[in-house]
Amino acid sequence: MPDLTGKRALVTGASRGIGAAIALALAEKGADVAITYERSADRAAEVVRAIEAKGRRGFAIQADSADAAAVKRSVDEAAHSLGGLEILVNNAGIARGGPVAEASLADIDALLAVNIRAVILASQAAIPHLPEGGRIVSIGSNLADRVAFGGVTIYSMTKSALLSFTRGLARELGPRGITVNLVHPGSTDTDMNPANGETADFQRGMSALGHFGKPEDVAAAVAFLASPAARQITGTGITVDGGANA
Repeated sequence: MPDLTGKRALVTGASRGIGAAIALALAEKGADVAITYERSADRAAEVVRAIEAKGRRGFAIQADSADAAAVKRSVDEAAHSLGGLEILVNNAGIARGGPVAEASLADIDALLAVNIRAVILASQAAIPHLPEGGRIVSIGSNLADRVAFGGVTIYSMTKSALLSFTRGLARELGPRGITVNLVHPGSTDTDMNPANGETADFQRGMSALGHFGKPEDVAAAVAFLASPAARQITGTGITVDGGANA
């Protein structure tokens, strides 16, 4: 079982869904956890209470991941509130669908800002705080490896960009004993992609297991990569998609 006792973590975009599950999984393993949220202050407060119910410290920090200054501020604030930082989980992300020919500049800019730029900036801000044994884990997508249908091209591109960023940063931080990895969720039952949504049956049909995953499935992979047990794993990704990319 991964042991994170005494570790301090920041999970971005963690007021609900996969992010909330990650925050709670890290707390369950012994970490104190700060989370960021954009608008859902009440739901963020619920996550903090759940972290505290596990006997750990929890903090909620308002930060829009599309705001470069807010991203940096949130990392520094988390490190200050927690008294240090060993784990950064870049979870915040957005999805915008539709054909490339119809994509608006606003949607393109939003996808690039949140799914790529915020990951770079948060990692950049975390690097000075991370000690030997530190961890950076980003949430990608199984669509980064295989775009099996149309309408998700730009979104998939933003997640593919995290592959090279993760590999390169793993090389840079390896000499300091810091690992950098990705977790690639597939169809996961969240507000963003509910298991009863209009495309849910199509998505289930792509999976080898034939059902949606749960946020806790993704969180378990993140907790493992954040733990000492994963000390020899860096610059790579774990796909949690029920075999959709098999």
